Amino acid sequence: MLQTGTKAPDFTLADQNGELHSLSDYKGQKVILYFYPKDNTPGCTKQACGFGELYPQFQEKGAVVIGISKDSVASHKKFEEKYGLPFTLLSDTELTAIKAYDVWKEKKNYGKVSMGVVRTTYLIDEEGSIIKALDKVKTADNPREMLEELS
Repeated sequence: MLQTGTKAPDFTLADQNGELHSLSDYKGQKVILYFYPKDNTPGCTKQACGFGELYPQFQEKGAVVIGISKDSVASHKKFEEKYGLPFTLLSDTELTAIKAYDVWKEKKNYGKVSMGVVRTTYLIDEEGSIIKALDKVKTADNPREMLEELS
């Protein structure tokens, strides 16, 4: 996980509509950048829907929400449509941003060890610096927690 006070690495990735986004496109806005393992899984759905429900309040505070996983553009599109998600989901199939943000880690699941995305959320300020970094994120609490960070 990257530490607070460091410059957030820039990236260019495709969203759920195939349009390219770079972190630098959001200069002048606060960015909630959250990394999650997989579309349409219970925890990831709970987290995404939480961000979706609170999205108007994030906008009122001048912040954008961006979710990143290694799922495809098509998977993100289905996920967005199924749950009516109002924010950007970026596809990082090559793991460029995932590795740059140090969230590709060894994970243990039922004794089996594999590599995967560790759920992590970053709050990035208007100048592109990380001002908050959370790992071991609780999916149900994370959206409200990040909204409170903006207050």
